[in-house]
Amino acid sequence: MNRAEALQLMEAHTPSASLRRHMLNVEAAMRWYARHWQEDEELYAITGLLHDFDYEQHPAEHPFWGVEYLKANAELPEDVLTAILGHATYSGVARETRLAQTLFAVDELTGLVQAAALVRPDKDVKGVELGSLKKKFRNRAFAAGVNRDEVEQGAAELGVPLDTHMQNVLEAMQGMDVMGNE
Repeated sequence: MNRAEALQLMEAHTPSASLRRHMLNVEAAMRWYARHWQEDEELYAITGLLHDFDYEQHPAEHPFWGVEYLKANAELPEDVLTAILGHATYSGVARETRLAQTLFAVDELTGLVQAAALVRPDKDVKGVELGSLKKKFRNRAFAAGVNRDEVEQGAAELGVPLDTHMQNVLEAMQGMDVMGNE
């Protein structure tokens, strides 16, 4: 599966613009880390694009339904499927690869960055600064749906200091416009 096919599949299963934007943001952060580590950028991008494609239509079965669908309808490496399962802590699937650890680490944090952009007058992620993002992270009432414990756990699993990880994801998302277009 290539990026165009992954994007088409994600869009076909995801009616919500906000969830589509989330997956595009996760894709951007995954690409950033793939380049940083000189890993397979396309593989990381596809994993980010597809990790929540089943969430709206099958929330009770997510991500299990999505992985079964992908097994039956797409040719993807087992690492991608395992990473998608592992991004949901309740799946019980261990995050043993850098791909899986990266997906888990960027998933919640992209939501915080997006929320920080949306409260700006211009709604542009390019104006979000690390200091402001750190303050919003400490304020658990801001973007209350973002699991801060998972953000911290994700950075620790990656072996990247939290501030550095926040800066990396912020930089990745600032390379896109607020709607997730590259």
